[in-house]
Amino acid sequence: MRYRLWRVAVFLAALVPPLYWLYCAVFGLLGPDPGKVLVDSLGLGALILLLITLAMTPLQQLSRWSGWIAVRRQLGLWCFTYVTLHLSGYVLFIAGVRLDLVLRDLSERPYIIVGALAFIGLLALAVTSNRFSIRRLGRKWKALHRLVYVILLLALLHMLWVVRADLGEWLAYALIGGALLLMRVSVVASGLQRAGALWRENPKKVEI
Repeated sequence: MRYRLWRVAVFLAALVPPLYWLYCAVFGLLGPDPGKVLVDSLGLGALILLLITLAMTPLQQLSRWSGWIAVRRQLGLWCFTYVTLHLSGYVLFIAGVRLDLVLRDLSERPYIIVGALAFIGLLALAVTSNRFSIRRLGRKWKALHRLVYVILLLALLHMLWVVRADLGEWLAYALIGGALLLMRVSVVASGLQRAGALWRENPKKVEI
């Protein structure tokens, strides 16, 4: 397998945060409401991983290093893992494993509905994130996985409803997400590839 050490490093980097948060929860380091802190931390971690996953293609275009793409699927699956833990934490710590409260939140709180839609979208991508699905779906696979852009918008909207008054942090993530989506536009993507090629030929001539 190519980039074995790189893949292992990414795996460990994604594994450490939830283990650290769990350690803090066990030893009472998350304050008076550790369940909510865990849920919020996992949700934010999932958004960050989603942004990092979307950054892999522009980084590959700039550097032409295929190692970025080699870990893109792993990062996407880690994002789904974080979201699953985020949802599980909500059901366990916020709703108290009560189906009636979950259903009530789904009907009364729009941000829960938006988050659920984002989870369903990530589930579809995770299930089809394998070679069998790529062969089975053919051209439809790429179309399906463009759903990630919609998922990003849903995730940002979900976070906006959650933070409400504190918009500074949300705006930073929204700007990063907007920039990553802009890089998908063909003209911008072609410019990145040209800039990357020029930089590799003569780094001193390219201003960054």
